[in-house]
Amino acid sequence: MAQKALRIGAGAGYAGDRIPPALALAEKGQLDYLVFECLAERTIALAQLEKIQNPMRGFDPLLSARMKAVLPACMAQGTRIITNMGAANPLQAGKEVLAVAKALGLHQVKVAVVLGDDVLPILLANYLSEPLLDSTHTVSDIQAMLVSANAYLGAEALLPALQTDAHVIISGRVADPALFLAPLMHHFQWRADDWQLLGKGVMVGHLLECAAQITGGYFADPGYKDVPNLAQLGYPLAQVSANGDVVITKLADAGGCVTVQTCTEQLLYEIEDPTQYLQPDVVADFSQVQLEQVGADSVKAVGASGTTRPETLKVTLGYRDGFVGEGQMSYAGPGAKARGQLALDVVKARLADEGYGHFEARYDLIGVNAILGDTQPSHEPAEVRARIAVRVNTQAQALHVANEVEALYTNGPASGGGASKSVRELIAVASMLMPRTAIQTQTVLLDGYEEFA
Repeated sequence: MAQKALRIGAGAGYAGDRIPPALALAEKGQLDYLVFECLAERTIALAQLEKIQNPMRGFDPLLSARMKAVLPACMAQGTRIITNMGAANPLQAGKEVLAVAKALGLHQVKVAVVLGDDVLPILLANYLSEPLLDSTHTVSDIQAMLVSANAYLGAEALLPALQTDAHVIISGRVADPALFLAPLMHHFQWRADDWQLLGKGVMVGHLLECAAQITGGYFADPGYKDVPNLAQLGYPLAQVSANGDVVITKLADAGGCVTVQTCTEQLLYEIEDPTQYLQPDVVADFSQVQLEQVGADSVKAVGASGTTRPETLKVTLGYRDGFVGEGQMSYAGPGAKARGQLALDVVKARLADEGYGHFEARYDLIGVNAILGDTQPSHEPAEVRARIAVRVNTQAQALHVANEVEALYTNGPASGGGASKSVRELIAVASMLMPRTAIQTQTVLLDGYEEFA
């Protein structure tokens, strides 16, 4: 007997993504799984800083709001939730989900927490001499500034959690496609060495992982690539067969569109070599993928494959890299561009006189040269915004930069207004490889009354 196709929805494509489209999927998508992918490269390092300040935090700030929105519908319909919203503190995130469930009166909710991606102690003990990727440095060169080290776990790490009766599965760093591949492996009983099927599963995950990007978000370009009802943009869902073939679609009443073109753009998104897309579970090959419009807002994808998985896992390192002091000031009316440029020149000269000239800096006129540099045609804009940002060593230096820009109110060209300033610590990221054998994962089951491994 043919196995039932699996329906998987994408509830988020990044940490700050919108919640209403996820709620619509939970209520009307008839889903088996709803996946929230919420970790960018830098997110865990920033979350780790938050955890250092407050051990009860360090997980996705929208976790509670998302769970309040979708848990009732998911529990009612038997939809399981998978997410990496645990960020730097998955265990506390799991407890937060239970707290939300209790407040909603959903006392039967169980949460499985996947641990093991935090490899900072292992790194410090054994791998300081390892080289950083795309760099001439080693881990030891940034040791003093390290904040976090998280390995990209694969679907294999999520399978024990899926084998429990948990309603919500929450992790820290997991490769984005693995969040979608894992339920496929669990449901269809795909072997961990069936590289062809795993390659197809990674393709499913890659198509869904950015949520609204495949339904018209980050795609719309008025007059060239029009997207209907963008204001009510919906998130995608996939119907996946046991052989790995997939149809990407959306709710019929949701805004946006699913076309061969939207799917093509997402398929190619962040792919350097389509024949070798390195993932923890498989090296996927997308070079023979074929997309076919099979209905309104329905695209079938077939043809992905894969080869043997790597023996190493990518590890992202977050480290402190100084501070950025930033200030902005607006100029409008005749001569706005010249006054804005004079403002930049004045602050640049003052900072040089004060010993800041050697720091990395940006001096931009937003609306003139901030993105494309000086390649734009010369024109006289009605308004500009002068922006200055300098990366420095200390918070005090960053504040001084910001204050110098604000001082343009009375110490700069005429008619400056709308000043803003900010100081922020800069967290940079680097990557290295670690043997997968050095990384051990664990699943902890929480049910509101007790926890056990």
